[in-house]
Amino acid sequence: MQNRRVLISGASVAGPALAFWLRRHGFTPTVVERAPELRDGGYAVDFRGASLQVLDRMGLLGAVEAAATRMGEVTYVDSANRPLVVTPPTYQSGELEILRGDLARILYDATRDGVEYVFGDSVTGIAEHGDGVTVTFAHGEPREFDLVIGADGLHSNVRSLAFGEESRFRRDLGYYVSIFTVPNHLGLDRAGRFYNEPNRTVGVYSARDNTEAKALFWFGADQLDYDPRDAAQQRRIVEEKFRDVGWETSTLLAAMREAPDFYFDSASQIKLDSYARGRVALVGDAAYCAAPLSGMGTSLAIVGAYVLAGELAAAGGDHATAFDAYSREMRGFVDACQKLAEGNGKWFVPPTRGWLKFRNLNYRLLPYLPWRKLIEELPLKAGNAITLKPYPVAPA
Repeated sequence: MQNRRVLISGASVAGPALAFWLRRHGFTPTVVERAPELRDGGYAVDFRGASLQVLDRMGLLGAVEAAATRMGEVTYVDSANRPLVVTPPTYQSGELEILRGDLARILYDATRDGVEYVFGDSVTGIAEHGDGVTVTFAHGEPREFDLVIGADGLHSNVRSLAFGEESRFRRDLGYYVSIFTVPNHLGLDRAGRFYNEPNRTVGVYSARDNTEAKALFWFGADQLDYDPRDAAQQRRIVEEKFRDVGWETSTLLAAMREAPDFYFDSASQIKLDSYARGRVALVGDAAYCAAPLSGMGTSLAIVGAYVLAGELAAAGGDHATAFDAYSREMRGFVDACQKLAEGNGKWFVPPTRGWLKFRNLNYRLLPYLPWRKLIEELPLKAGNAITLKPYPVAPA
């Protein structure tokens, strides 16, 4: 086996999942994470199709199921909190749903004893040479690795260093989202409530056995100029966009100012011709972000980690062969998952009152329409748009 020393940038989902499989295949992964510690906060993420098979092969499906949100119905309400439309659990939660932070903790606990984690640092330079890569860091000393993998999200630092400026690969869908933890002041019991005004959606759903809740704010807008690492500036943007919105919005905005896990970003996709360049490869959102509107980002990360590690093992560590195979295996799955996001924005964030009424009418009639089953099956079809190879695992 060649190229055993692998640096992974990012310790959210794709990074630890890749470290898990690389370790199982006999590689020596190191994970570097910009945050000072594991980030336990975050929103609910879904699993569908092939990603559940990967969790099962990892031996972690039971742990994820034990921590599942078990979310029920989501009710769309008017400004007086009166129900307008009720949608079934599968519309929002997929086949299995878990909070991102809970999933990150499960993956970290499954890998920390056999994987080196370096928190509070980030990659600043990648210099390839004949038989490896010299990597420089913001704080640590330079180190030598055989391969570098970017698992560092939509705004991937590794991708910028190895592939070029983010704007070359990012496709914005015209929406922005903010999610954060709030008190469960509505007393929701494994349920959600969403409120719409034209071009804006506000919602809240219970989490962690109803002991807390997650607030979400979506709005449509042309590309905004903001610093992706300036949370204070992002909070001001959300305040400005929603200051005149009714329902529970003012209460949720007040809670946002104190939220420890505030998240804000564009709904964007990453489009790459290849997921690797030289000795550097990308996985998860860094390689093929599908945007939150697809509901498939976590599935892509889990499956992508499995395939990338498996192809490296199958090629005996030959990165050129493995990276080509990885791109081929993932391409159709990525395309199917990214396609799910197309057009979803108008249904989740109706742009006009006319669209809002049209959406609500369709949701009310959906139980009686012949194509209801097709709508429910489309995400599952995308989730199964890949046949997983049974990559042999190295003996312990």
